[in-house]
Amino acid sequence: MSETLEETLEDVVSCCLWSMGTTASAAPQPISITSPLESVHGNGMANSRQSLSMSPFQTVNIHNNKAKSIITNKVAPVVITYNCRQEFQIHDDILKTNYKLGRISDTMPEHYLVQGQYFMVQDVYSKADVLNTTGSYGAPNFRQVKGSYPLYGMGQPSLNGFKQVLHRLQAQGHEEIILFCVREEPVVFLHKEDDYVPYTPRRKENLHENLHDLEKDVMVEGLELTIRKELHDFAQLNENIFYIYNDIEYFKDEPQKISITCEEDIHVTEEVYKRPMFTMPGYRYYRLPLPMEGAPLEEDFDSFVNILRESPSLSQGSQVSRPPPSLLFSCQVGVGRTNLGMILGTLVMNRLRGDSETPTQAEEMVTPSEPKPLFQVIQTLINKLPNGQQLMEEVDQAIILCSEMHNIKEAMYENKNKLEGIGEDYQIQGSSTKDYFLSRTMQSLERYFYLVVFNAYLHEQYPLAFVSNFSQWMCCHAWLYRLLGCMDLSELSASADLVTRGARVLVADEYLAPDVLSTMKEMKAVNFRRVPKMPVYGMAQTTSEATTAVLAHLTDEKRKHQHVLWVNLQEELVLEGNGQIFTPREPSCLEQHIRIPSTDPQIIEKLETSLKETVLGAQKWLEVTLEQDKQMKMFKSCLTVQEIFNQHKSSHQGLVYKRIPLPDCSAPKEEDFDNLLEAMKGTLAEESHSAFVFNCSNGKSRSTTAMVIAVLTLWHFKGFPEFGDDEIVSVPDAKYTKGEFEVVMQLVRLLPDGHRMKREVDMALDSVSETMTPMHYHLREIIICTYRQIKSGKSDRECQQLLLKSLQFLERYIYLILFNTYLHLEKKDSWQRSFALWMEQVAARAGVYDILNQLAFSEFENPRDTQLSRLRYRWQQQSLKSLPFRGEFI
Repeated sequence: MSETLEETLEDVVSCCLWSMGTTASAAPQPISITSPLESVHGNGMANSRQSLSMSPFQTVNIHNNKAKSIITNKVAPVVITYNCRQEFQIHDDILKTNYKLGRISDTMPEHYLVQGQYFMVQDVYSKADVLNTTGSYGAPNFRQVKGSYPLYGMGQPSLNGFKQVLHRLQAQGHEEIILFCVREEPVVFLHKEDDYVPYTPRRKENLHENLHDLEKDVMVEGLELTIRKELHDFAQLNENIFYIYNDIEYFKDEPQKISITCEEDIHVTEEVYKRPMFTMPGYRYYRLPLPMEGAPLEEDFDSFVNILRESPSLSQGSQVSRPPPSLLFSCQVGVGRTNLGMILGTLVMNRLRGDSETPTQAEEMVTPSEPKPLFQVIQTLINKLPNGQQLMEEVDQAIILCSEMHNIKEAMYENKNKLEGIGEDYQIQGSSTKDYFLSRTMQSLERYFYLVVFNAYLHEQYPLAFVSNFSQWMCCHAWLYRLLGCMDLSELSASADLVTRGARVLVADEYLAPDVLSTMKEMKAVNFRRVPKMPVYGMAQTTSEATTAVLAHLTDEKRKHQHVLWVNLQEELVLEGNGQIFTPREPSCLEQHIRIPSTDPQIIEKLETSLKETVLGAQKWLEVTLEQDKQMKMFKSCLTVQEIFNQHKSSHQGLVYKRIPLPDCSAPKEEDFDNLLEAMKGTLAEESHSAFVFNCSNGKSRSTTAMVIAVLTLWHFKGFPEFGDDEIVSVPDAKYTKGEFEVVMQLVRLLPDGHRMKREVDMALDSVSETMTPMHYHLREIIICTYRQIKSGKSDRECQQLLLKSLQFLERYIYLILFNTYLHLEKKDSWQRSFALWMEQVAARAGVYDILNQLAFSEFENPRDTQLSRLRYRWQQQSLKSLPFRGEFI
């Protein structure tokens, strides 16, 4: 460009700037080069630790040797270069953004942090390559499963290493190769010498640990692109240099400088793994993020199934003569997640081949270990699954075939042994050691559980070309989620002498169950009440004296109930000592009852008998909690609840006592409804004028639920009363106190005559709650009240606990509506089909569990925003408060 033309263009630019209210100097202006930051801001902001930050999609690159002038106006600074070929504005947004500086230690240089908090660390260290395959195969811990299946696993290779892996597989005759990257954390590949080497962002607090449990809406591929943009920007602000870490053990010569001159110096995972598709027709790549611990999510299985659906060579109809594709799984070091992927691949190959590797082949390959006793939850699982024993053996076989680096079944037992080997609990970095190993045991057991379940799914759905995805299939087999909630049965083996050793304390009911209804004086029973015009009663746990008084009341000349069904709803241990009711509690959690994970009344009664014998046999003063005081008591007499009622059977021939444990806040399980219905049917068959008595710990939550079930059942036996018109409610949240939540109305629309089903439940709730006004307890009201309390929660944990409780109450309400629908629809057959079976065969097919699997207050929140909306998590967590681990992991 000629000098005259250049001057003309400068004049044009100056005119344009003048019209914007700015002035451009015609002469070159020197720009300070003390710092790239100061060259932008001109105000010394480079000294600030948060001096400059931009959105990941903005780039600032001011070439000091070319800039002619920086002119400010009311819009933004403008940069004009000498040759007028570059002109751009630096918007005020730059000043508001948030790039941060940080360092590992005071002796190391400060530099920019990825996403404002992470350091870039070399992904894999040489010591992690246990199989020493990086040099020979191109990737750490590269291996094939034992046997004949073309299944491979490896750690994270570099770009050149990955090319070497593909060439090797091609040389072995593999025409079709499917790569699964099972990493959930972001990885970027930085240009070093003639290769691209993987690096990952990590927190200063734990440089050895990758990012995991990313937000639901964060796509890891998008995050990698954002990180690449940031790294390029950082380098541009520091003379094309960025700092990385290779040695985080000893930090010798750390951090190291790496040159980044353009974005092409950085590759993301997609670029490394997808590009071979252009040169290898039989190659495909999928990102299938799997969790570091525990079982994959249902949608992870769905993603895997979708890949199987779109892979003809993995489908049922593929030609037998055609070799199956080679499946290659890769995570960071090629152990945990890679191992899980290889096991999944083995189970699929079993279905593709029509059979699994024979046990004889596996025994030749691996020395069999001594068989170990099954976990109770696994034994229950295989007993209920069709061909459950075979399904489990196939999974065990797959684990053996993939066990060169890791055996997930052995890991289960190792974690269990470590958990039970801890004597007195102790803290490491503020966390309980027992809690840590309990979590590890639960996660490894959950992973094994899901492998058996997924194998059952493959057996059923593989021949059907996967007409149902895994999520849908699980909702049709919701009992599996119930079973998942019973993994930890350790309380069944907790020693009764925990009370005599002071590890647990006995807490009196007068402390836990205040007599809000003031019935103690007259009835000797706490919170005694009756449903108007119905023989249905509720109360707190009764002593022997109170039981006598209640039975006398029911059988007097006025009421004349010769037959009485008394149902104890408590799932915790109960003991009468010295005429008072006591329950064992943890000293640190007096308010939380210790649930016995069994619905078998004989097991609970056996544990109560053991506790009674231990307390009486101790012959010493024990610490108890009475009202607000701690006292020492010597117990001279003790009775179990069963013994209390045994004493009264001789004087009340028509008395039938049953123990049907119900969960404290959540809905009764399907089998609980059946047990209550069967007990009532049996009693009504004996005498239609029977009385029905229900007690829980305080006569409130569980008693109310059982009383509503009893009212609905009696209405179906004896006829429904006439209901008046709906009340016009004019109170805050009126819509919700009437139970008209979106998810409830969704169910109402689904059910036959749904509005009537709901209205009858509402009338039953109203009639039961009418008797307990001083308690301020009504299920429909308590749902929205509990949810509203979340706003005033003092901690995240408290807010989560309140959310869980509100969802449990909501689910309880929904289950009552479902049970009433069942009573209507199955009445013609006298309820021969159980409620549990009806839910499985009828309601599940209609999509009821799909609704329950997205349970949320959708008026106020997105169901996807919380795990608790899902059956898997809600049914596992009866409470978010964890009690100390006692006993053995059965």
